[in-house]
Amino acid sequence: MRSIKTQRLVLRRWREEDKEPFAAMNADPVVMEHFPAPLTREESDTLAERADALFDEHGFGLWAVEADGEFIGFTGLSVPRFTAHFTPCVEIGWRLARSAWGRGYATEAARAALEDGFARAGLTEAVSFTAVTNVRSQAVMRRLGMTRDPADDFDHPALPEGHRLRRHVLYRIRRRG
Repeated sequence: MRSIKTQRLVLRRWREEDKEPFAAMNADPVVMEHFPAPLTREESDTLAERADALFDEHGFGLWAVEADGEFIGFTGLSVPRFTAHFTPCVEIGWRLARSAWGRGYATEAARAALEDGFARAGLTEAVSFTAVTNVRSQAVMRRLGMTRDPADDFDHPALPEGHRLRRHVLYRIRRRG
């Protein structure tokens, strides 16, 4: 699978050397604030392997993202593994190291991944979702041109009743043309 180059970033398949900075990112409590818990090294390594395997399984996946030759996180497309009113679907998602925040990288990378999904993979729609408290990711969704219908918001089935992150917002974007 080829890589995708944007003005400032390279989206590429995962490498073994990505696992260490990825684990550090996933152990950062600020990066993981809107997830149930930081990840252990083993959990992080498993996630990296699963992210890369998506390309073979679906023809799209979660790309490792580089800025200036340095691994800064991931963005791309995946298929949620839970059941909700909007599944089955394809999700656009991202997670970047804190040092990469505030530079527009998430939007730039996600836009490139969406364009690839629509053009090469033939997708017609993608969704994105996050906890209602994650206003930074919601801002990225809006910058991507995604829209939210509050009637689509949902309680994440993997989180127990009363969990601070259970309520999620859902955004959608359709392929143009």
